[in-house]
Amino acid sequence: MESDLRSIGELARASGLTVSALRFYDRSGVLVPVLVDPATGYRWYADDQVAPARLVAGLRRVGMPLAGIADALRHRHQPAVVHRLLDAHLRRLEDGLTDARRELSRIRALLDPEENPVTTRIALSRADLAAAVAAVRFAVGTDPELPVLAGVLLDVEPDGVRLVATDRHRLAMARVAARVDGPVVRALLPVAAVDELRALLDTGVGATPEAQLAVGAERVEVSVAGRPLVATPLPYDFPDYRRLLHAQVGGAPAYRIEVDVAALRSALSAEGAATLVREHEGVRHQVAVLGLDERGGWRVVGPDEQTGPTAVRVGVNREYLLEALDAGDRGQLVLELDGPITPLAVRRPDDADAFSVLMPVRL
Repeated sequence: MESDLRSIGELARASGLTVSALRFYDRSGVLVPVLVDPATGYRWYADDQVAPARLVAGLRRVGMPLAGIADALRHRHQPAVVHRLLDAHLRRLEDGLTDARRELSRIRALLDPEENPVTTRIALSRADLAAAVAAVRFAVGTDPELPVLAGVLLDVEPDGVRLVATDRHRLAMARVAARVDGPVVRALLPVAAVDELRALLDTGVGATPEAQLAVGAERVEVSVAGRPLVATPLPYDFPDYRRLLHAQVGGAPAYRIEVDVAALRSALSAEGAATLVREHEGVRHQVAVLGLDERGGWRVVGPDEQTGPTAVRVGVNREYLLEALDAGDRGQLVLELDGPITPLAVRRPDDADAFSVLMPVRL
């Protein structure tokens, strides 16, 4: 039988993997030989394992984690699944590159801060920036003991600006494409300056379609139709929102339901609307419970309703959900859910970069 098989050395040459790598993937259960000689311990592989081994080699070269490699190999006959895995890994690589650029910019500034001030100039759509500010403003923190959350992060990327806000219970994010001249940089804009910016963008609409920003570590300048705004960024390191997002909404959700915003808002706001009451840190608040109806759409679940142990439902702060719906500013939004202990994502169906995440309330 061994004459019909490939030795580990032959598979290594055919796939581009080293012998030690093949041994590792055998021990990990990712690429297991069809035969191991009980006397010698030699590993033997079938011809149809060459293609999977080449897939493993390629994924290994681009730094795919072991779990991702195993998933890709398991679903290699389902291209759509593997493409989603590749897309998610590419986003991680791009995020890592952006973080590396940012840290290198900071290092250069530390080496010679007076001669090398890090200032990045940005030109972007005034309307898009106004929409992005409106999409995240509701999630800014108000806890005086957490000043790091009392603002909106301006995360400048090579081709745009990402705006992020969170108060720990919810997170909102939006992105604006832009012409960027300078290194990537971050600035945490105080909430007072955010509100000034929002008013500035809404004043004299039509005078000019663009806004100009100059973002540095110690100063942010905005110019709209010749009217300036100068703000001093907060001196804090904003939480790593990318890691938070990957951990909470990194994969494809179990349920992705498009909802009519007006109808859902009406159901949540109606007098006598079914809600639970919960207390958190001494404050009582209403909890809205959402579940699936018989057609796979969303409905508000009554607090005393028996939905069964396997029913899909999630409880969130009612006011937070209403604010997220208002910030979405669309007739239709998409709700994403995996289960009762997974955050609820509220997305714009036509904009993958604008969404909010609401922490679930234990039911």
